[in-house]
Amino acid sequence: MVAIKTTPIKRALISVSDKTRLVDLGKHLSDNHIEILSTGGSAKILTDAGITVKEVAEHTGFPEMMGGRVKTLHPRIHGGLLGRRSNPEDQKVMVEQNILEIDLLIVNLYPFEATVNSGADYDTCIENIDIGGPAMIRSAAKNHASVVVIVDPNDYTSLIEEMSSNNGGTSLEYRKECAAKAYRRTASYDARIGRWFDDVLGTTYPEYINFSGVLKKKLRYGENPHQVSAFYTNGETRPGVASAVQLQGKELSFNNYNDTDAAFELVAEFNDTACAIIKHANPCGVAISDTLTGAYNKAIACDPESAFGGIVALNRKLDVETAIEISKLFAEVIIAPEISKDAQKVLSKKKNLRVLQTGSLPDASISNMNIRSLAGGYLIQGRDATIISENLKIVTQRSPTDTEMRDLIFAFTVCKHVKSNAIIYAKNNVTVGIGAGQMSRINSSRIAAWKAADASKTAGEKNSRAIGSVVASDAFFPFADGLLAAAEAGVTAVIQPGGSIRDDEVIAAANKEGLAMVFTETRHFRH
Repeated sequence: MVAIKTTPIKRALISVSDKTRLVDLGKHLSDNHIEILSTGGSAKILTDAGITVKEVAEHTGFPEMMGGRVKTLHPRIHGGLLGRRSNPEDQKVMVEQNILEIDLLIVNLYPFEATVNSGADYDTCIENIDIGGPAMIRSAAKNHASVVVIVDPNDYTSLIEEMSSNNGGTSLEYRKECAAKAYRRTASYDARIGRWFDDVLGTTYPEYINFSGVLKKKLRYGENPHQVSAFYTNGETRPGVASAVQLQGKELSFNNYNDTDAAFELVAEFNDTACAIIKHANPCGVAISDTLTGAYNKAIACDPESAFGGIVALNRKLDVETAIEISKLFAEVIIAPEISKDAQKVLSKKKNLRVLQTGSLPDASISNMNIRSLAGGYLIQGRDATIISENLKIVTQRSPTDTEMRDLIFAFTVCKHVKSNAIIYAKNNVTVGIGAGQMSRINSSRIAAWKAADASKTAGEKNSRAIGSVVASDAFFPFADGLLAAAEAGVTAVIQPGGSIRDDEVIAAANKEGLAMVFTETRHFRH
């Protein structure tokens, strides 16, 4: 391929679904004496604006047909895009077949992604699969030696600037950049169509898998300052940090995104009014209460020291009273489905505090895919969307009371969102001690007990809050020692998956201590 460093634009083809700034672009091209070919709605808008346009059907001598399915799939279009300007044979054919060069292609695709997200039926989604657009984009991008392709209305400004700097033409470097973006766009588009078909067919693990996303924000750095990072959205409509509106505060960091997602997914687990405070992807405290203020105050009381610089997530509209309480804490982020105007006014005094409003809560029962990269590949799994009910297996001589059972279910739900090995002490729908991320379960149990005692001491209470609590474990107790540590801390009931070869030993220990214990037969590892 012989590339020309700078090529003038004599003829452009415009066929866009998104009409944003279309008229402004059309006027610029017209003012520079560039012939404009166009189709359908794009042609009408340009013509109505007084811009001279030649319909593609007139250019090809072939009418649009099949409801617009066939309109640009023609040799006079693709030959004009693919014909090599420096190749004598290509030029000879173009003259013989009356194929005119097309130097600029402006295309954005049928809104397939938006159509799927709107809940449209199967046939509507099918009709929003673009064929001619991707075909033209690929042709133009392949021949970037001479042709420039624009697939995003946001790039109209750079195109105009490029043309102004190159006497109405474009540079080779610019055309390469546009071609690369064009191929990324068609790849993303096709990937989304493939995922939609997988959903329709119920295909969990297809032979080929592609991940696509749209750059939302380049971040200052990653987990550490020496790591580069960015945030991409994948087109899913799940409410959360990706779709939230930021009402105030500094830009979110890599760690902010990660922790805020963890916090909001946790708090969405509960139907009752709840608050979760997250630090480094683990909960400092979680609570359910009759009021939002009550839930917040109970959650922070679990570990007020660790909550400093944490993420506060709420599953109800943030009211002014709760906002006043939260404003006493140095927090990085607050996220809630809705935030009242009065609450916003209170929080606005803390200029750096990031405040996010999502509009709604995610459905904790929906299991979409989690993706983790490793050397040479990806690990893919469904989100842990299991909802534990009261249909549990009681394995001890004593059955839990209704209050204990309520707290057991609450604690085990929290377990799902704590790094394993996870141990949760809870009482009255409030976490009182959390042990996370330890290499042994007994150490997690001891840490959770220590945190409960420490929080009690800080609050000026005589006895540890672990006394009279229940304990949840994300996986089975491999030995009785972890359970005995919890019993020593003062728990009255235990919930765990069960399934250890030493279950009988653990059950016997529970009976000896007078504990009620239930098995879930569901594990909640979160590595």
